[in-house]
Amino acid sequence: YVKSVAISADGKRVVSGSYFKSTVKIWDMETGAVVRTLKIHLNVSSVAISADGKRVICSNRTFKKSDDAIVQMWDVETGAEVRTLAGHSKVVSSVAISADGKRVVSGSYFKSTVKIWDMETGAEVRTLAGHSKVVSSVAISAD
Repeated sequence: YVKSVAISADGKRVVSGSYFKSTVKIWDMETGAVVRTLKIHLNVSSVAISADGKRVICSNRTFKKSDDAIVQMWDVETGAEVRTLAGHSKVVSSVAISADGKRVVSGSYFKSTVKIWDMETGAEVRTLAGHSKVVSSVAISAD
């Protein structure tokens, strides 16, 4: 099933993430055609697209003890994986990209943390801890 949908700021692309099929589809909004399908190695729990429509990020989730959950960044034009943001465990429930394209925010379901990442380098900028329950959704204001 489709777990998450996002629309680019210019309205030209729609991104959808399929949980059980472990795919991310990039759609042309005008024609409704699939532009690209990305095969992800874990279940997709959340997707986001950069304001310029050039990058897609997705969060992956696993309930296996040995696997870490990751955030993957993809190039929309080529379909190539740009980088992996690792540091969460088990489930990354939600992702967002700042309007200026400089930061990625991800929320951890079981660890109840929010991580802020540098979009260009993939470096973890900060971890926000202290939630008493799960973090199921993250968002970034445009300003």
